[in-house]
Amino acid sequence: MKLKRIILLLLTVMFSFSYGEVFAKDGNSLKKALKNKFLIGVSVNTHQSSGKDVAAVEIVKKNFNSIVAENCMKSSVIHPKENKYNFAQADEFVSFGESNQMAIIGHCLIWHSQLAPWFCVDKDGNNVSPEVLKKRMKDHITTIVKRYKGRIKGWDVVNEAIEDNGAYRKTKFYEILGEEYIPLAFQYAHEADPDAELYYNDYSMAQPGRREAVVKMVNDLKKRGIRIDAIGTVSYTHLRAHETDSYLVCRLLLEKKKTSKKKKKRMKKKKNKTRK
Repeated sequence: MKLKRIILLLLTVMFSFSYGEVFAKDGNSLKKALKNKFLIGVSVNTHQSSGKDVAAVEIVKKNFNSIVAENCMKSSVIHPKENKYNFAQADEFVSFGESNQMAIIGHCLIWHSQLAPWFCVDKDGNNVSPEVLKKRMKDHITTIVKRYKGRIKGWDVVNEAIEDNGAYRKTKFYEILGEEYIPLAFQYAHEADPDAELYYNDYSMAQPGRREAVVKMVNDLKKRGIRIDAIGTVSYTHLRAHETDSYLVCRLLLEKKKTSKKKKKRMKKKKNKTRK
């Protein structure tokens, strides 16, 4: 595998399709505009992959040529108990992508959030040994990746492992295995499907601490000969969410100013009444 530079070009635009009917109805589409440039992807939930959210499905089919699983492949859903897998929703998601000739991205194999409760602890709630966790990780990753081998283009192998300041997030995986849990996860995924692309995924990559730590982590994996194809950076873009953090701050300040003006007017009016 040759990588001159690991750059995220996974434009996984995560839309909220509850209000999907508010959309342009002409012949243009995102995937047409970006044809021959790169894939344009979207997060798909179970209401969409099942076809229940008809308006959203129309938008997905029209505009996107790649999809990523929203929740159906997270361990709490797909592997709720150690000896029990629930593939129904994930199978439906993959079938939806295949039936619409889309590139399919699996999300995500190892993540501290939405983690199946049993994964890192014993029956008494204590952390399992490093050997036990390695076995559980390998079984989990191998079972899922092999099931969809040849059908999924790439996997978010590890999700959100680094803090803003560049420190490793103190998850159960880190507590038990230290930094090594990340190389192991990529190793297990590659062994399960050597042809699948493998990604590390995180948010706020503009934070210098996180960015530098992720770049170092990726370079270390490459030096060890462990496959990694891209860094994913999370983007939540909703059809109605023009309200960015900056916008909300400005709006709150304006509302506060309006409230203050109204309060002054009431006080002035009260004062005038008292004089009379």
